[in-house]
Amino acid sequence: MRQEMSDIETKLSAARTRLILDKPFLGTLVMHLPLIDADPGWCKTTATDARALYYNADFIDALSLEQTQFVLSHEALHCALSHFARRAHRDKYRWDIACDLAINPLLLAEGLEPCPGALHLVEFEGMTAEEIYPCIDESDQMNTHDHHIYDQAESDAGGSPDGGGAQPPQQQPASPRQEQNGSSENPVRGGAGQPRAPDPESREQLAAQWAQRLAGAHQQAMQAGKMEGALGRMIGHLLEPQIPWRALLARHMVATAREDYNWARPSRREGDAILPSLRSNELKLVVAIDTSGSINDQEMQQFVSELDALKGQVNARITLLACDSELAQDGPWIFEPWEPLILPGEIKGGGGTDFNPVFDWLEQNDGHPDLLIYFTDAQGSFPASEPALPVIWLVKGRAEVPWGQRIQLN
Repeated sequence: MRQEMSDIETKLSAARTRLILDKPFLGTLVMHLPLIDADPGWCKTTATDARALYYNADFIDALSLEQTQFVLSHEALHCALSHFARRAHRDKYRWDIACDLAINPLLLAEGLEPCPGALHLVEFEGMTAEEIYPCIDESDQMNTHDHHIYDQAESDAGGSPDGGGAQPPQQQPASPRQEQNGSSENPVRGGAGQPRAPDPESREQLAAQWAQRLAGAHQQAMQAGKMEGALGRMIGHLLEPQIPWRALLARHMVATAREDYNWARPSRREGDAILPSLRSNELKLVVAIDTSGSINDQEMQQFVSELDALKGQVNARITLLACDSELAQDGPWIFEPWEPLILPGEIKGGGGTDFNPVFDWLEQNDGHPDLLIYFTDAQGSFPASEPALPVIWLVKGRAEVPWGQRIQLN
């Protein structure tokens, strides 16, 4: 028999309070969602339309307090990460699955206890929904534990769900009761009482609103010293200034190739004073490409094309190295500033990733390079100590580097 609603509301309030104290980032986000007791006819577990959080009282009743924290945080992250605004042309069923597979590992890493039916596959840990989506097949027999009513398929009319994933079925009349928590948001309901997905204009406004909430929650958690781990790293990446990697790479190369002064003694005919004269030097650039298989041919070509456009501007002489677990035997390849930079016809690779061979080569062939640029997914063995020369890591994926300047590719 269902407990009294006051007991359910007490459990929800206790779960939010625990999140605020123990996980202030997640707790702050959850507090932005009004809690609404929904009709069990359509809401079997929990749901969100990016404006409120809907729950089935019987489902909450069956959860532990720790699992209740999980489901509240799950819905809040859907909103904070703007999953409702990022689907674009993608199939809704596959997108819903990808979103849950992206969120749940983050919550598990935070020590939260998953609810029954929560999706989790180890191979997708650390990946975004966009990265997971191509790996999901329409024939996969997976269902999300919650209802994603913040988005609807293009074929939907009147706000009815499209049936993909664990989406709510046709709505029955309901008289939901909203918990009073200071929020002024009023979810839009369809004719039968079910919340409708926000229209495109509202979706854009909600995305901007949740982006501000995400930044504010991150700042509060940072001040409390509780913004670490996989979730902290991912949110940190999201909040970094969105400067294209090409612009960042150009900025670093130009800074490295800045013109310098020559303090050589002038000719006697110019007098005895030692005055600086401006001299432009050739930039000696070493470029290493990770050929372990994590970087595809198209990405390599884009990277090389961008470097080719930049090297003429900074008068750069490029030494190109290719490496997976060892250096490519055909290398290195040398390109003068006036020569076009092109990839060799065939670069063999595909093994594991080890960065040591590149740095060992630099020690053995010390031509005093000004800069090393390493294009990689940053998943491999790093040298134990930082080299003397500046290093720029152009990273595909979310792996960290122990030193040097990291530039995010995607």
